[in-house]
Amino acid sequence: MGNKGNLIFLWALLVAVVAMAATEHHRPFERAKGINGLDTIIIRDHRGRSVEVYLYGGQVTSWKNKKGEDLLFMSSKAIFEPPTAIRGGIPVLFPQYSNTGPLPAHGFVRNRFWEIEANPPPLPSKTYYKVDLILKSSNDDLKIWPHKFEYRLRVALGHKGDLTLTCRIKNSDTKPFNFTFGFHPYFAVSDISEIHVEGLHNLDYLDQQKNRTRFTDNAKVITFNSQLDRLYLSTPNTIRIVDHKKKKTIVVYKEGQADAVVWNPWEKKVSDLGVEDYRRFVAVEPVAVEKPITLKPGQEWKGILQMSVVPSRCSTGKLGSKQEDKTKRGTTNHVNCSSDTITFRCLY
Repeated sequence: MGNKGNLIFLWALLVAVVAMAATEHHRPFERAKGINGLDTIIIRDHRGRSVEVYLYGGQVTSWKNKKGEDLLFMSSKAIFEPPTAIRGGIPVLFPQYSNTGPLPAHGFVRNRFWEIEANPPPLPSKTYYKVDLILKSSNDDLKIWPHKFEYRLRVALGHKGDLTLTCRIKNSDTKPFNFTFGFHPYFAVSDISEIHVEGLHNLDYLDQQKNRTRFTDNAKVITFNSQLDRLYLSTPNTIRIVDHKKKKTIVVYKEGQADAVVWNPWEKKVSDLGVEDYRRFVAVEPVAVEKPITLKPGQEWKGILQMSVVPSRCSTGKLGSKQEDKTKRGTTNHVNCSSDTITFRCLY
């Protein structure tokens, strides 16, 4: 028994050494230069998955699975020249969604240079591959929006290929403020005419092409054959994008953002979007718009956005109660399928 115990101990020690060596070999992230010399962060895991984040805008511009496929869309005419916003990836919309207030459309943090935060406040994490970013209100920001804030953003690549964005927005002022918020992910699809969005049946929406006139969507799924720009109100936590041609489904799960925007410009001219680019993406955006979020001095805001990409055959039908419970607790619903996942979380 003594020899056996020694062998077990030596084996455990060897495993620990190998694990430590692997950790030392793979750095959490590396700094690089992107288009036009803009600073970027590259996160890679040992299986070849990667995430690219521009410090300009704190914006994820690429997420690739182990096959090298990007699940995010980037415009063929994207402009990487500040102060222009980058078209594609996952822009961050704060402290204003679209033109719902007096600020420039979609606020201003997507037009700011973020910094890497070396010693962020404690935040639970089960992954080694991550970077923490921070943006604090500047004097120029205070001139157009007179409220001091701290916006922390963690970008983490999980062991199973999941991409997690964790955001914490803190009121560092002496007076309360309110804001609207959104992530604006551009999902890569085979063809916009080959997909549908489900989960928004019988919900009210504001048609943003008709001065936000209110309607009820009675269709079982949303399909695309022309321009569509709708702000759905009080939406469920789970929305699905089904890509028939690729036979995959993007399952979008969220908390803290009550509303959701579904958008594709179709053939409407957008200056920094290629003529045929509209065919290759759909935007399904978790947002908090109808009821602005209010923060008292010292308070932080949280929300969760979680997405997984699974074969469509695994995502059809209604989830079982146990799967629903797991989804509500913020775990990715793989439905017993092997897949890469994208996960976004905003936590206190």
